[in-house]
Amino acid sequence: MRIAIAGGTGMVGRRITEAARHRRHDTAVLSRREGVDVLTGQGLDAALEGSDVVIDALSITTQNARKATEFFSATSRNLLEAEERAGVGHHVLLSIVGLEAADAAYYAGKLAQERRVEASALPHTIARAAQFHEFAGQIIAQTTLGPLTLAPRMLSRPVAAREVGHHLVDLAEDGPARRAPDLIGPEETTLATMIRRQYAHDGISRRVLELRLPGTYWRGLASGALRGDPTTARIGEMTFAQWLDSEDHRG
Repeated sequence: MRIAIAGGTGMVGRRITEAARHRRHDTAVLSRREGVDVLTGQGLDAALEGSDVVIDALSITTQNARKATEFFSATSRNLLEAEERAGVGHHVLLSIVGLEAADAAYYAGKLAQERRVEASALPHTIARAAQFHEFAGQIIAQTTLGPLTLAPRMLSRPVAAREVGHHLVDLAEDGPARRAPDLIGPEETTLATMIRRQYAHDGISRRVLELRLPGTYWRGLASGALRGDPTTARIGEMTFAQWLDSEDHRG
């Protein structure tokens, strides 16, 4: 099977590519490094030639709802139209567990992206996953001020990006399902707890201050909706402690 990965050089995209190649699938990485700009559509037709499945793991760093919506609407439109021209039979979209509860900021863009895919005539699978173990490090980089790290209140069941990559390749192999079961992690925790555990593991002495912030987005993160439902979801195997000891964190 030939699998094209949009965002194949990103954190999750790299894991998708690794998983697909490990299973001996032919892969095409859709990224600017490879001469493909999904946002403008440049190089898409040639890159998708002969592809059976496209996995969309694109992302953007913004908390602006308008920018996120414009980005995900444009990239999804370009991908879906190019896939139809190329005769691709399956579009797999990586999305986020519980995003309706936080329909603002970045999540507003992801929700608009889901709706665009659902409205398409192309056979598809929408695969929602919980926040990644790697998310703690991303927040550390964004909100650390000297000896203090600010952590918005967030309840989640985090999952390893590596497991998300394998999950998406599973779905690509299984064929269109419209909506796949959510993928969530094996433990319930808070973002502040994850950051504190990461600091303790890494021998870093820094205070972590958990904040409850106003607004739809922040209330959604604090609500617990991002945990998913363990009675219906697929449960990942790697705990946060195991991830901290793994090469994925050390690397």
